[in-house]
Amino acid sequence: MITSVRTALVGALAAALLPLTTPSAAAEPLRGGTVDFGRHLQPIDGFGFSQAFQRADLMHGAQGLTPEHQREVLDLLLNRTTGAGLSILRLGIGSSSDEVYDHMKSIQPTDPGGPDAPPRYEWDGDDGGQVWLAKEARRYGVKRFYADAWSAPGYMKTNGTDGYGGTLKEEWRRAYADYLVQYATFYRQEGVRITDLGFTNEPDLATSYASMRFTPDQAVEVIKAIGPTVRRAGINLVCCDAAGWDEQASFSAAIEADSTAAHQVAVHTGHPYVTPSDQPLPTGRRTWMSEWSPNGTTWNEAWDDRSGYDGLAVAEAIHTTLADAGASGYVYWFGASVGATRGLIQLDGPDYHVSKRLWALAAYSRFIRPGAVRVAADSGAEGVRTTAFRNRDGRRVLEILNTGEEAVRADYALRGGASGGGHARGAVYRTDETHALSRVGTARVRDGRLAVELPGRSLTTVVLR
Repeated sequence: MITSVRTALVGALAAALLPLTTPSAAAEPLRGGTVDFGRHLQPIDGFGFSQAFQRADLMHGAQGLTPEHQREVLDLLLNRTTGAGLSILRLGIGSSSDEVYDHMKSIQPTDPGGPDAPPRYEWDGDDGGQVWLAKEARRYGVKRFYADAWSAPGYMKTNGTDGYGGTLKEEWRRAYADYLVQYATFYRQEGVRITDLGFTNEPDLATSYASMRFTPDQAVEVIKAIGPTVRRAGINLVCCDAAGWDEQASFSAAIEADSTAAHQVAVHTGHPYVTPSDQPLPTGRRTWMSEWSPNGTTWNEAWDDRSGYDGLAVAEAIHTTLADAGASGYVYWFGASVGATRGLIQLDGPDYHVSKRLWALAAYSRFIRPGAVRVAADSGAEGVRTTAFRNRDGRRVLEILNTGEEAVRADYALRGGASGGGHARGAVYRTDETHALSRVGTARVRDGRLAVELPGRSLTTVVLR
């Protein structure tokens, strides 16, 4: 069934008329939760997605998605009122010799004659649909654009092709830095500012499509060679998007052990495909989970079917990444794709379908805005996982994930900030099998305490004004 943004707007208007909610007598009481809005933990840079590998082109109608549905998909991903309000867009740099994964044209597809030869850049103004998407994202208010290269052009590498691994030749490092900055320059000419730039993706893997191998020590040397060029362009250098979080820890440790390299890298990024993002990376810099979607063999719209790629699985992964790994950014893989995708939205010719994975992410991304800070929070009970945040505008957000089967009534003591020891009101939203980030009532803080009902296997979002 196609989800319409118009339906979401009607739901939002109806929610404004909801009465104050009180915990159900049937819910088991739960005591001992605390939130300290005065105890700041990591800053939050935002939540995002990618449409690399021509997925942006598909979103723009390459396989028949109608203009009306293109706008609705954009709203679902980027609208801060009715959709997820995602605030980071990850772009893919480069090309691939594999036809299935050929997602864009290289800006320098042929060897200009050596690393010291004048470059011969080419730009088509489209970049696999990513230019259109970036411009649309900017109109929705996105300010963080992370461009990442899966591989250098093949002629710069030891294996002579952009696929199947290989590594960057030492003599091409400076030219590769210029190549990356020129990519950002082309986007600037299109009216989009690339804020973050990565030179490698999953350097611990070699794949048939665009890929490039580095050891942690090799990555450090490349950082020292290309970092100054990227920084002079006013762009954050990002590294290293390893396929596993533990594997990224090895790269981060090597970077931090070299003072020159450590100075160059602004954001440490990793993926939890191989090992989960469940502990902090060994760096004092910002860290992002920069790509992940769960595995699976079918398109799945369920919230909680125990498949491992339903909405609840995504909500648990987000909680763990924020609470246990202390990440400042969370970037999902595909926002919208085709076939048996684990993306947030499935594109189906002229139509589209929405999964509960979207609403799991939206529960966080719509309300926890760039510049927010995570604060100390504890539910005081096993099976109830709580994170809390304070936005720059003063809005306070609690994300409460009840992984148990039974409903409970949680009682939080709120400390720090305007609500500590006082009174406040706000909205309560629910995401579960029958709700998709739906407003279900009004939260009330009395004498510094907040009571909220948590249905079993649900995500409850409380936004306090």
